[in-house]
Amino acid sequence: MSGAREGEIALETDPATLVGNSHVVFIGRVNSPWRDKAECPKNMAAARASGQPATVEIDLAYRAGLAGLERFSHIALLTWLDRSRRDLIVQKPGHAPAATGVFSIRSPARPNPVGLHIARVLSLDTGNGTILLEGIDVLDGTPVIDVKPYFASTDSVPDASGGEGRK
Repeated sequence: MSGAREGEIALETDPATLVGNSHVVFIGRVNSPWRDKAECPKNMAAARASGQPATVEIDLAYRAGLAGLERFSHIALLTWLDRSRRDLIVQKPGHAPAATGVFSIRSPARPNPVGLHIARVLSLDTGNGTILLEGIDVLDGTPVIDVKPYFASTDSVPDASGGEGRK
């Protein structure tokens, strides 16, 4: 493995080479201003702060599923981070003092590179299958797995903790 940071551990077998046990389909793509990893925001807060909107384009076969989404100000977008490594199980992020397990960080490098993005919807056109978002932290052309409405009443957890340690 090239470019490994101190403490990182790779899996013996890259999950990308294994036969899958599900039939996940891509329902569209993200059109974002980000062409390479170096310029892409590292999280949704940075994406919103960039002032760069993005568009989700839903494929024709799935556009009927957008009916009713106009009632929501935000969505939960699930993406497939197709240009991410899949073989790291312990990583050392550049900003972190020590290596840690992949399931305790939000890095895109993981066995199944599923991205979760809570985004503000600026506009929705169900006819042409486009959702204009306030911002996104993925590269242009990233495949979309699913779109879900965000419910502040049930999805928000005001007393959640993280980063500073579990209490």
